[in-house]
Amino acid sequence: MIFIGKLKKIDILTLLIMVCLIAIGTVAIYEATSGTNLNGLHMNNIVLFGVFCVPMLLVAVFDYNILIGKLSYILYGIGIGLLVLVMFTGENINGAVRWLSIGSFQLQPSEMMKLATVLLAAHLLQKRAGEQLRLVQDIFPICIVFLVPIIIIMKQPDLGTALVFVGVLLSMLWMGNIRALYMLLCFSVMALLIGAICWLYYADHDLLSKLVQPHQMSRIQTFLDPTSDPDKSWHVKNAMSAIGSGGLSGDTGFFLRRGFIPYAYSDSIYVVIGEKYGFLGSAILLLLYFMLIYRLVLIVKESRELAGSYLVLGLLGMLVFQIFVNIGMHIGLVPLTGISLPFISYGGSSLLTNMISIGLVLSVHIHKDEIILEI
Repeated sequence: MIFIGKLKKIDILTLLIMVCLIAIGTVAIYEATSGTNLNGLHMNNIVLFGVFCVPMLLVAVFDYNILIGKLSYILYGIGIGLLVLVMFTGENINGAVRWLSIGSFQLQPSEMMKLATVLLAAHLLQKRAGEQLRLVQDIFPICIVFLVPIIIIMKQPDLGTALVFVGVLLSMLWMGNIRALYMLLCFSVMALLIGAICWLYYADHDLLSKLVQPHQMSRIQTFLDPTSDPDKSWHVKNAMSAIGSGGLSGDTGFFLRRGFIPYAYSDSIYVVIGEKYGFLGSAILLLLYFMLIYRLVLIVKESRELAGSYLVLGLLGMLVFQIFVNIGMHIGLVPLTGISLPFISYGGSSLLTNMISIGLVLSVHIHKDEIILEI
């Protein structure tokens, strides 16, 4: 009865927006795989959605305060343990070791680690009760919480996922009341790093090639000087051409049907929507994302305590960063990297992570009026 009572408080609109996004993703996966050896992958996506509804709803009715309490340390430790396990027993797919085989399911621990890290960071932030964050006592521990998984994930290698952690860290520190000077220094360091990479690319190409991985060097070259090697910029150029060919209401899918878009069912799925459904399809997708972000912001405002606000803000930062980078890299705004489009790209681990994220958000909404117990 308690379970049903809590389900009655669920935020239906947020849930409906998520279902619409997954429906669009399923249609896009069908378009990307129809007539290929991956035909039928969209049915797997529907099955995964149905299965993952169970943990999502369980998380939604479970009091998030318990997860943000001392349990967050245990979840974080389990996540780190799984990341270390990947280093020794992980599946090597396309030169990257990021997955653990669980029967026929490929689990990517780095995806689930996002949630564990946000939970622990929210726990540490809420201890300050909204007071300005201190450099040594608060900021350094939170940075270490993010730095440990970033270092391990970079060794897989998975730069895209590691960058998501950086984006979430910055968003949570900013909303956690960090001094503007510290944030300015952080952005200054990032700007100097990006500037140094750009300068080295043109001034000392050989030195830069020794500092970064070959595939990272290829993506830097593709972004800074796409005409230097047409073969390396092939993916981005075809993606931009495909999206442009979609026009107002979509095209027949010339680029998609001829295999010009690699991983069209996963990381490059936005190109499928842009080409097959044009500006209108892309606009509907972006509108749904905007509505989801707006709902999450409202839930943050409605939360009666900081722990829930920090949790939702961390998850919001994760989603926004992935949306911006995934779409941006296919229209030439940011370098190409491996980041999935939330709720749209095919991938069991990413879908599970995103649906549990919504479950946590719904939990904050459901328990906003309950008495808070110290865990």
